[in-house]
Amino acid sequence: MAESTDKPGTGRHAKRIRSILVTQPKPANDVSPYFAIAEKYGIKVDFREFIQVDPVSYKDFRKDKVNILEHTAIIFTSRNAVDHFFRICQEAKLEMPAEMKYFCISEQTANYLQKYIVLRKRKLFIGQRTAADLFDVIKKHKGEKFLYPCSDIRKDDIPEFMRANGFKFTEAVIYRTVASDLSDLSDVKYDCLAFFSPSGISSLFINFPNFVQEGTRIAAFGPTTAKAVRDAGLELDIEAPQPNAPSMTGAIEAYIRLHHGAEIAKEQARNNKQKA
Repeated sequence: MAESTDKPGTGRHAKRIRSILVTQPKPANDVSPYFAIAEKYGIKVDFREFIQVDPVSYKDFRKDKVNILEHTAIIFTSRNAVDHFFRICQEAKLEMPAEMKYFCISEQTANYLQKYIVLRKRKLFIGQRTAADLFDVIKKHKGEKFLYPCSDIRKDDIPEFMRANGFKFTEAVIYRTVASDLSDLSDVKYDCLAFFSPSGISSLFINFPNFVQEGTRIAAFGPTTAKAVRDAGLELDIEAPQPNAPSMTGAIEAYIRLHHGAEIAKEQARNNKQKA
């Protein structure tokens, strides 16, 4: 289904967003732009993971006959990959050699490595945010033998790049991504659902096969998630990142201002007048 062509504040966009379900874990602290949006616009914001991660047992990992120490470099694209890689290492009683190189998709992932290794003593290479950003870094290390710990559901970009450029490369599935049980949400309605991966869209329909969007606004982060929304026959209302809104919260706030800014301004003026 194509994106809506309704004018701002009309049609399906006429109803104000007063509740948002973010399909990610709740932030560990109260310093989050989601809470800022909730307070600024009087919106209820809830968090619920639509997917969960199940570990691949060491026994099953061994069946793939992946020898970790035969590799000279590890590619990490998420915290889950870091956690489950070092879980496997611990169960295998392996200690990473000091000369092992680590290639991380982002600064955030690299910093998370500190949970398991002392970064200042390691060879660390970091991308900006996406796999494509990391490719230029990897190209400078043609002689390495790379290991890519990942989920059973992952993007094709890294494997395709490694093979196309002739790198020595092994893919190792160390955890599985499955749909969470969302049965307790069957009678709960939200004005906006925010998704961050195609797996989240799959989970929505696994849990609610008869889901009908109607007036619910759908937000998606990243092109693959946006494509999954459209492929599912849903209408995509909020897409991030955008040049003027690089984050999900920025895109949601831009949508609110576009469709309901005037209404919210009048409401805030009335409230200020009553307080005066």
